[in-house]
Amino acid sequence: MSRPEIPNLRTWPRNLSTSQGGGLSTSQYGGMSTSQYGGASTSQYGGLSTSQYGGMSTSQYGGLSTSQYGGLSTSQYGGLSTSQYGGLSTSQYGGLSTSQGGGMSTSSTDVYRSNIPPWPYFLRELEARGYDWASVMIRHYLPEFLWPENFFKR
Repeated sequence: MSRPEIPNLRTWPRNLSTSQGGGLSTSQYGGMSTSQYGGASTSQYGGLSTSQYGGMSTSQYGGLSTSQYGGLSTSQYGGLSTSQYGGLSTSQYGGLSTSQGGGMSTSSTDVYRSNIPPWPYFLRELEARGYDWASVMIRHYLPEFLWPENFFKR
């Protein structure tokens, strides 16, 4: 079973690859790209956009939404779900998985994609909202240089 295609859901590379198109890449279409539609862009549909479908949006499908498929959703496929394909899943293709296709993978192929904002921003938002349990879980797998207290002081 593969991850479903969800109409209107915008995603960005969110793994730990620095290669082009990877979650830590600043090149066009990369997870840390600030260009239009990029994973760290504040423009409409960007990973740091607060507009509908953006990574910092609380509206349906947004990276900070609690509705189904949202970044703060605990339902299947949600950013805080531990079920297969969920953002807190350690199984293959999960957000905390280090295997190819997972959110903690450094592989440049089969790149993990999610609607959440970049990891440092997501952690900061989780902690500000009181989702400490999720923050602790993510910090267990995420390299320390991406923890907000380290990332934002650079």
